[in-house]
Amino acid sequence: MLAIAALCLAPFVAAWIAYFYWQPQGGMNYGELIPVHPLGDPPLHHLDRREVRLSAFRGKWILLQLDQADCAAACRAKLYNMRQVRLAQGREMERVERVWLILDEAPLETQLMREYDGTRMLRATGSPILAEFPPPAAARDHIYLIDPLGNLMLRFPKDADPARMRKDLSRLLRASRIG
Repeated sequence: MLAIAALCLAPFVAAWIAYFYWQPQGGMNYGELIPVHPLGDPPLHHLDRREVRLSAFRGKWILLQLDQADCAAACRAKLYNMRQVRLAQGREMERVERVWLILDEAPLETQLMREYDGTRMLRATGSPILAEFPPPAAARDHIYLIDPLGNLMLRFPKDADPARMRKDLSRLLRASRIG
């Protein structure tokens, strides 16, 4: 009778011990999950001054970076990583958009625009959307991920590893039935 009671209680005792004394060491994701919140939808501008809103990309996952128009080495590395991570998705790459919010009105290099053709380069100077990110100096260090419903949800660390970014995005695309 005691053996049967011990057998029935063993899973509960094991679960209790695991819960309090054997904590997992980390999550599966590489990027840092941030409190999910919908981004505002103020007007932004293409380089040719046409107005656009981020809601135009709803239904797609958005890799987004914020940086100055002069685009130093770190900025170029983020643009390159965003392009490569999107390409690495294979047939799922059409579900991903790349957006660069440009923080000033300085002109862009023609070579840079050609090299990263397909990246949505949008001017965000003075836009209220910038208030939804950390201060510009800190926000420029990261690549952000926006879900297909327009929620800011994840940011990758400074000098992110593209292979680990690809893995995170692949997992999200596989699990998502939207976008």
